[in-house]
Amino acid sequence: MKKSILTVLLITAASAVFAEPQTTCPVMGGKINKELYTDTNGYRIYVCCKGCIKAVKANPEKYIEKMQADGIELEKTPAK
Repeated sequence: MKKSILTVLLITAASAVFAEPQTTCPVMGGKINKELYTDTNGYRIYVCCKGCIKAVKANPEKYIEKMQADGIELEKTPAK
């Protein structure tokens, strides 16, 4: 039991340390276009096409949680 808890903690810590920048669209899985994004919930989320912007805006938590679970380091929304 102690080993499994320790293993989970180590994996969680490692994923935070080795997080990768976003390179794929969270909706369609294709390569992102750095000119297409939406700023939501404090993060800038890049997508592959304009249709994916609508999908992210409709349910941002879904895509934020998915990317974080996949070890993707989300870019913070730039200060204005």
